[in-house]
Amino acid sequence: MTAPMPAFSLELSLEHALAVAAALWLTLAIDRWLGEPAARWHPVVWMGQYLGWIGSRIAPPVAKAKPRDLSLFLIGVLTWCVGAMCVGVVATGVQAAMVQWLPAWALAMALALALKPLFAWRMLHDEVLAVEAALGISLDAGRAQLARLVSRDVCALSEREVRESAIESLAENLNDSLVAPLFWFVLLGLPGAAVYRFANTADAMWGYRGERNGRDWTWLGKWAARADDALSWLPARLTVVLLAVAAWQWPTGLGGEARRTPSPNSGWPMATMALLLGVRLAKPGVYALNAEGRQATALDTQRTALLGGRAVLAMAVCATAVIVSSARWA
Repeated sequence: MTAPMPAFSLELSLEHALAVAAALWLTLAIDRWLGEPAARWHPVVWMGQYLGWIGSRIAPPVAKAKPRDLSLFLIGVLTWCVGAMCVGVVATGVQAAMVQWLPAWALAMALALALKPLFAWRMLHDEVLAVEAALGISLDAGRAQLARLVSRDVCALSEREVRESAIESLAENLNDSLVAPLFWFVLLGLPGAAVYRFANTADAMWGYRGERNGRDWTWLGKWAARADDALSWLPARLTVVLLAVAAWQWPTGLGGEARRTPSPNSGWPMATMALLLGVRLAKPGVYALNAEGRQATALDTQRTALLGGRAVLAMAVCATAVIVSSARWA
């Protein structure tokens, strides 16, 4: 039986550090070869079911929404905190049990299986390329495929706008679906990655200003949106660095472009991708990134996926270096 592991990535034994690093690479291999687990076994799906159940019962219909609703905001804070605490406690228990009872080689395998559902690179990569493939069939097919990726109304989007949205989705979700979960995993272990995924899922389901699906989410989702902003702030900027390393080029003028979006975080990886590709990326009526850039083509979608893949590899290398360097070598 191994000794209990101290705070993650703060003072790991060398044996445990190597096991955690191996788990990271095994997780990436599982993602590449097997993709996502079935929905009934997927913890992020369970998080979504909890959030959906709460939201459908508490978020008011648009006609009954108040311009200022402190009680609804506090309910949103409470239910978010309860969900995050449950996720964190379960993940902590799972991690502690694995560390306490498993040898290093088994710990690496078990930790990889537990970590895999908390990020999704292959699915994102494949879905974005599927949008481009669908555009090759028809505009309607491209729109339908894009609707699997984004929450916006796609019915009126042109071919150019569909392609731009797909590229934006890969850039933004490279952070949300991979860089940020792994960032928090390196810092806080499985609980860090799990709580981040809960926060990101809550933002995706609740973090809207105004109406969505007949309900007003402004006050119920305000805390969820701010919590996700806080937890994604540093990873979003790390994603910039990883994409720059992947392209071996720094995106000149990044700061001004990134601030054009309403989000404090998503504009950074999206603007980075626009500048690295030299293309214009825009959300009609909201923002235009690298507005003087050329129109994106099918080859740009392919290059987006390639840069994303290189950034994933760079993230894994950096994470491994941090984990191993944190080890106690004595």
